[in-house]
Amino acid sequence: MLPSQFLVVLGTAQDAGYPQTGCTKQCCSAALSSGVEKGKVTSLGLVDRVDSSVWLFEATPNFREQWSKLLSYSPSYTCQGIFLTHAHIGHYTGLMQLGRESMGASNQKVYAMPKMKSFIETNGPWSQLVSLNNISLQELSADSSIELNPRVRVTPIRVPHRDEFSETVGYIIQVNSHRILFIPDIDKWEKWKAHDIANLIPTFDYAFLDGTFYGNGELPGRDMSEIPHPFVEESIERFADLSEKDRKKIHFIHFNHTNPLLWDHKVQNDLNKMGYQYAREGQIVNLSK
Repeated sequence: MLPSQFLVVLGTAQDAGYPQTGCTKQCCSAALSSGVEKGKVTSLGLVDRVDSSVWLFEATPNFREQWSKLLSYSPSYTCQGIFLTHAHIGHYTGLMQLGRESMGASNQKVYAMPKMKSFIETNGPWSQLVSLNNISLQELSADSSIELNPRVRVTPIRVPHRDEFSETVGYIIQVNSHRILFIPDIDKWEKWKAHDIANLIPTFDYAFLDGTFYGNGELPGRDMSEIPHPFVEESIERFADLSEKDRKKIHFIHFNHTNPLLWDHKVQNDLNKMGYQYAREGQIVNLSK
């Protein structure tokens, strides 16, 4: 029996999914040989069964499957809104499935920050979604919460990231008395001058945090400073002084294909022994009262 309100993990991989296109190394070879996609791109779904409302966080390249899974929880088969974090390929390109070549949606609400909204409005093919009324863009403001219904509130929070085309946000999702932090992409925790992430964790019940790379050197021959993310190893060190209860709230997500948390059971088990969690596709988080 599903709870009245819950979060569902619809994907855990980095923008390019797992296995990643063009990778024939050990991390992807077994997955490639099976012919079955092993990891969908990071996305969360939020479900309120009281009024059959569902919301989607991120519009990924796996939009078709994730949309279908999320809407299976809604008898009306409608989505009340899609929340975007930023303009990198794994986070918004699924919007194309709402267009005339696919669903031909009608005024699907899409929530975005000002620069992200402008990016969609002024760049094809995304602008066609606006002109044909496939989507209805809803502008967000950092640190300003919106009430989706009497039980659900969402607040975007700015985070430092490679903002070539838009700003980047994470989300605070409040359902009943539960608070969830979702930050799939951030450069480095120390660059986030507005907040100390270690101090924030105790104020939340769950934290789905950027775990793109496990450690430095994960991409041989590439300067990883050009694609900054908090290494899981760095986050473990940063959170070392948290209580066991607070460490357990942390669920790493957004795994690059090279990250052993996607495919190495020993690394997964070792992380759990240290008190941390890794997000798993299909995971249900009970947010009922």
